[in-house]
Amino acid sequence: MEYVKLGSTGLDVSPLCVGCMTFGEPERGPHPWTLTEDESRPLIRAAIEAGINFFDTANVYSAGSSEEIVGRALAEYGSRDELVIATKVHGRMGDGPNRAGLSRKAIFAECDASLRRLGVDHIDLYQIHRWDKTTPIEETLEALSDLVDAGKVRHLGASSMYAWQFSKALYLQRIHGWHRFVTMQDHYNLLNREEEREMYPLCADQGVGVIPWSPLARGVLTRPWGEATTRSETDQFGKTLYDESTDRVIVERVAEVAAERGVSRAQVALAWVAANPVVSAPIVGLGKQSHLDDALAALDLWLTPEEVQRLEEPYVPHAVVGF
Repeated sequence: MEYVKLGSTGLDVSPLCVGCMTFGEPERGPHPWTLTEDESRPLIRAAIEAGINFFDTANVYSAGSSEEIVGRALAEYGSRDELVIATKVHGRMGDGPNRAGLSRKAIFAECDASLRRLGVDHIDLYQIHRWDKTTPIEETLEALSDLVDAGKVRHLGASSMYAWQFSKALYLQRIHGWHRFVTMQDHYNLLNREEEREMYPLCADQGVGVIPWSPLARGVLTRPWGEATTRSETDQFGKTLYDESTDRVIVERVAEVAAERGVSRAQVALAWVAANPVVSAPIVGLGKQSHLDDALAALDLWLTPEEVQRLEEPYVPHAVVGF
């Protein structure tokens, strides 16, 4: 495994990040398709043995059970000094006030809760999961910076927002001397390339590493259009992201290129994302061993300019989704 720097930091990460929303107790939270701990552990171990050291989860995934499963597995199979553990804060973690959002109170409480569930004394990358319209951004940014000063967090990241919001946050962090966001985790794949307009030029200019979520479009790019899976049938959020009228032709082009190259569709779609120079590490969910095999193989797949043009040519502007 050849490691890359995460944005402009000195942190070495694998060029693939394991997305841990797949791991979680199915009866906890809204995702009945998640893998239990016994099902998750072999995949986490295989990823570590393949050289992957970057794992991304969130407090809200399966009501905290994703962090619990990932924390126990990483402690057993990996070296804490080598692993890069990322998690996120924003989503609702309980009934009543102050159990969601990005207030100072919520951030401090949720960071401590994530540390307990993960079983670690610090989080390598702590990210805001979404923009909180109900809390002054200055309050959020100062609280995050204080977590770094307290030694509970090493680096800060953001996710899924407008470029003007991210630019504002970076500006405020700079003028106040607060620790800055070093990553942007956003929605990017062959079916949704809107980030290329403003967010990615901003990240390139500011030295921010990009770690896209859903690089395979929640699996849509890996199978014939309309083919259902257990996850696709129950993933209500995923159903809002892609549309047959604009996206099916791209899915079919991926299938054509994959057939001609003798590789899987997943390898083609992921290789396209990974080739973007602003991308540090795509986030890939693992539901079975073949998902890991495809992700690793994609690192060695280089698409020709003609293939890239063929994949990109049908794209049309899309409405903003995923915020």
